[in-house]
Amino acid sequence: EAHGIYIFSLPPLLVYSLLAGHCTYLKSWMMSMPPAQSGTFYFNFIASHDGIGLRPAEGLLDEGEIEALILAMQKFGGEISWRALSGGKQQPYEINISLYDALKGTLDGEDQFQLPRYLCAHAIMLALEGIPAFYLHSLFGTENDLKRFASTGHKRHLNRYQWQLSELTRALEDTGSHHRQVLDALKRLLAIRSRQPAFHPNATQFTLHLGKRVFGFWRQSIQRDQSIFCLNNISNKVRKVDLAEINLIDPQQWYEMIKRKTIDDHLQRLELKPYQSVWLTNR
Repeated sequence: EAHGIYIFSLPPLLVYSLLAGHCTYLKSWMMSMPPAQSGTFYFNFIASHDGIGLRPAEGLLDEGEIEALILAMQKFGGEISWRALSGGKQQPYEINISLYDALKGTLDGEDQFQLPRYLCAHAIMLALEGIPAFYLHSLFGTENDLKRFASTGHKRHLNRYQWQLSELTRALEDTGSHHRQVLDALKRLLAIRSRQPAFHPNATQFTLHLGKRVFGFWRQSIQRDQSIFCLNNISNKVRKVDLAEINLIDPQQWYEMIKRKTIDDHLQRLELKPYQSVWLTNR
């Protein structure tokens, strides 16, 4: 009875997949999602003014995986909000953390791939069936507001940093800052996405089976004149994908939109750097 629905399971599943380095649960969930009826849509998001909700992950991640995710988030400066159960027990309800800090490492700890991991998460969200939505702070890669949380004790303040205009302007004018790099990269992905008929909210989506480390799916325009293969290395190691496995239509010219490269050999092995995303299109 609504035109669009929030996909609340996406944030915890996607964050867990990128931290664990495998897409087993993300892929299973995606295959279970029915296509939205024409004129209705999924509303995809991975960050909001609240935290990363854990109730939508119940039944999709087991207790051990949720616990591993919580421990990692706490190491990265996050806090956990709890809900009371009968009998006096408590269950984790929400992770309070900025998305940029949530992706600063893997389940094993922090590493050097925070920025590419963050951009990979958004490349996946932007390519999925539906309409993508951004929390304002996601556009800037805003970090945890530890100072405000220490002052107020309000856990959700970690993810509600209050930028001063002069401070934000300086950050975005500094081409070496991650804030500027995040904004530039996301604006570029949005510009590419907006021109693709295969990224229509109701365009066909089909899950690809490329192992646990590469999360892939295929989008096809409603008119069936454009196909886009979205391949995402969700691990911290280089991965190779045989293009023969995704069955590119041979007579057509294929092009990788993010790096702006023509694919000359449809049978080549495509090398994906850690957390690299590619969008292969036939037009």
